[in-house]
Amino acid sequence: MTPFQTLADEARLALANLGDAATSLAVPTLRIGVTGLARSGKTVFITALVHNLIHGGRLPLFSAASGGRIARAYLQPQPDDAVPRFDYEAHVAALTGDRVWPHSTRQVSELRLTIEFESTSYLSRKLGSGKLHLDIIDYPGEWLLDLPLLKKSYAEFAAEAVRLARGANRTGLSDEWLTIAGGLDPQGPESEMDAQRLSAAFKSYLSACRADTHALSMLPPGRFLMPGDLDGSPALTFAPLDIPFDAAAGRPGTLLAMMERRFEAYKTHVIRPFFRDHFARLDRQIVLVDALHALNAGPTALSDLQSALGEVLTAFRPGRRSWLGSILTRRIDRILFAATKADHLHRDDHDRLQKILKRLVARGIERAEFSGAEVEVLAMAAVRATREATVKQDGQELPAILGTPLPGEMIDGRSFDGEREIAMFPGDLPEDPDSLFEAPDSDPEALHTGADAAHEETGADLRFLRFRPPRLDRTAEGMPLSLPHIRLDRALEFLIGDRLS
Repeated sequence: MTPFQTLADEARLALANLGDAATSLAVPTLRIGVTGLARSGKTVFITALVHNLIHGGRLPLFSAASGGRIARAYLQPQPDDAVPRFDYEAHVAALTGDRVWPHSTRQVSELRLTIEFESTSYLSRKLGSGKLHLDIIDYPGEWLLDLPLLKKSYAEFAAEAVRLARGANRTGLSDEWLTIAGGLDPQGPESEMDAQRLSAAFKSYLSACRADTHALSMLPPGRFLMPGDLDGSPALTFAPLDIPFDAAAGRPGTLLAMMERRFEAYKTHVIRPFFRDHFARLDRQIVLVDALHALNAGPTALSDLQSALGEVLTAFRPGRRSWLGSILTRRIDRILFAATKADHLHRDDHDRLQKILKRLVARGIERAEFSGAEVEVLAMAAVRATREATVKQDGQELPAILGTPLPGEMIDGRSFDGEREIAMFPGDLPEDPDSLFEAPDSDPEALHTGADAAHEETGADLRFLRFRPPRLDRTAEGMPLSLPHIRLDRALEFLIGDRLS
């Protein structure tokens, strides 16, 4: 971005923050961003959070709830009229009625939850009942991968994309796109047909990388896999050419100049509005990480997830909260990193999952804490889909989990129908998370060897199935109970507990 663009964006942000501060004088507002890469559980987290607060769920570690200080929580119309509403009611129906997981996040959405509570402060209690507007902003983590592109030229973006595509973990997935790119002359005349052919092959490559078999995460541009209303527009019809990172700008009328122009349009019309209108106005942030999905796909997927999270975390604007400073410049003063789907493991492995996540986001934690933000890491399940049990196998007692696998899930060649409950031992995570990362990223074979050694240490292969949402118990009056969870109360305490004191 040019200095003028940066200055203009900061001025607009300051005006937006001033407006937010003015509207918060009567009732304080806390804006929380919820993000994570595909299938990390963003929609489920928001739905479970709201459902438990509205219906008085069991939240023993959330002090405002366990202390009986929450009078009620209810939904209100959101303040941003141009942002789609998070479809809470449909997601609750899917989880509790149909027992299916709701659709993944495809765009920015928002929900306002108002909490009325009794303050722990004597003066605040005398002045009246406390009230907090909780604005929850849901957005795809893949879009965060785009924010670093604001500081890159097209040549830098293209060279980096080609380098990743030639890595051993993407061999075969990128062949069609690289073949097409290699057959095009960047200095040749611009061609809409060539642009569409190249872009389609590049998007197919990104889609193949994201499939469960590979579960790769470093897949910018993020909007290519979820285009929305920009599908087919020139701003989304470009792709990397095979050029060096320091290549000179293309001459007018060339294919290279066409790709550069569309790359800049993508930054102008897609990335910058997202940063300015949504991301830069957050007070707090939770980052959901599906580490088990990457572990299922193998060590190269885990390494790729670490790289993607590193890129995502560079986009945050962490800092210590200051009332005066927040009027003009917002900073994220608390960041929660949560490893999701802890219910797919026995509780004995939750600490190990937490250590793996801490290892994955170590650089982001260090940067956030240096800037003055508070950081927490935990393993959680916003909706608990399994129960724990002990099973006997060959005379040995093993900790197991009980649940109903989703239709089509397979293990040892056996496919499940979505109706029958099973008991399974998913395996133990390694005691030392470094054993999963000790091999250098540039040596995929060594990385596999390191992971295999970790599996040998545990004595079992790791295998994580996806389970159906639980069947909810009902009260004596026939009312369904709130959605069960693992450590959702800890997440709430960290994210909003201080604002309800």
